[in-house]
Order: sequence, then C-alpha cells, then structure tokens
Amino acid sequence: MDKIKDSEILAKRSLQVQRGAARAAVLGVNDGLVSVLCIVLAVAGAGAAAHNVLLAGFAGLIAGAVSMAAGEWISVKAQVELFNGILKDIRNLIKEDKELLVEQVTDSLSKTGHADATAEKAASEIAQNDEHLTEVYARQVMGFNPDELGSPWVAAGSSFALFTLGALAPLTPWFFGDGPVVLWFSIIFTAIGGLIVGGYISSSSGRGIVRGAVRQLGIIVLASLVTYGVGYLFGVSVS
Repeated sequence: MDKIKDSEILAKRSLQVQRGAARAAVLGVNDGLVSVLCIVLAVAGAGAAAHNVLLAGFAGLIAGAVSMAAGEWISVKAQVELFNGILKDIRNLIKEDKELLVEQVTDSLSKTGHADATAEKAASEIAQNDEHLTEVYARQVMGFNPDELGSPWVAAGSSFALFTLGALAPLTPWFFGDGPVVLWFSIIFTAIGGLIVGGYISSSSGRGIVRGAVRQLGIIVLASLVTYGVGYLFGVSVS
C-alpha cells in the first residue's frame, strides 16, 4: 500500500509540474517575499515614516498580486489555446490522411519499446475511434496530454493568493510598529519564508534541503542590502 501511495504522490507532483502549478506556486511566493521586501526596505531606507512604508508595501502587494494573476492567466490561457489549435489541426489531418497519423503512432510506439506487431495492432485499434486517435497522437507523437492543459483561472487565483502570502512576511511587522526593530523583523520573517521556499524546491527536486534554502537566503540578503542602500542614498540626496 505504501508503494502505491508513493506512486500516486509522484504522479501528482509530475502533473503539477507539467501543468505549471508548481512553477506558479514558487514564483508567486518568492516574488511576494522579495519584491515587497525590496519596496519596504527602499522606502524605510529613505527615512520614511512607518505609515508611508506600510502604504508603499501594501501598494506593492496589491500591484504585484494583480500583475502575477494577470500574467499567469494570460500565459496559461495562451498555452491552452495553442494546444487546442494543435488538436484541431490533428483532427483535420485525421480527415485528410488518417493512415499517415496511424503510421506515426505505430512508429512512436515501436520507439518506446513495443514490438512492431504489437505497435501495429495497438495503433489499428486506436484508429477505430477518431477522438481516441487524436488524444493518443497528441500524447504519443506531439508530447502533451489534452486532459492536462491546466486552467487559466486556477493559475491566476493561486498566483494571486501565493504572492499575497509571500508579501505578508515583510509587510506584517509594519502594522505593529516602527523603527530598526520592525525593519529587522521584516527581514527575518522574509528570510524564514525564503528558507522554506528554497528548502521545498531543493527537496522536491531530490537535492539537499540546505543547499536550496541557503541559496534562497543569499538572494534575499543581497536584495535587502541593495534596495536599502539605494533607498538610503536617495533619502540622503533629497534631504
């Protein structure tokens, strides 16, 4: 039972990667963490009051979340439309030259290890139903699954929610105070979020958790230094 469960989990992970869900999740959280932290540090570095830092950070949260959602919707929608266009072309080819597609399915099955006779028989049975042939041709020859193209609305909603979740890490401390302590809490919360995201990515890819976590932390530290420094220099120059 445990082996079956592990296989099911692996299949779900593979499906998430293929649909882009894993990529959207990582991008959403990571962008929320880093981009809003950069806004907060730049404004704070310029010497702005807490309510101005909070306002700028919140504006960055809304703008970033909406932008991520819109970008994911457009990206996935375009991908689905392109694949649907390919499926339409496959259906047209079936009407014009069905034998050619059956031959290509046979060749593809042979290349994946099936005996020639088995591949020919399987392709012949598949060809008895045009829609089944369309689906198998798309998967076997074209390399995509018509049933797993993804949802633009799911991608947009998840990106919006995950960006917001990531953005709350650097922004939350500014709801409760001001000054260097709050600034450090903002950095620490973001660093913790970055460690979790980096560790998750490395763990999912089969590498050590520490490597990914440290890499993500390094990115956040570098972003913090650069944006705070730019904000500080800007604040000095206009004061």
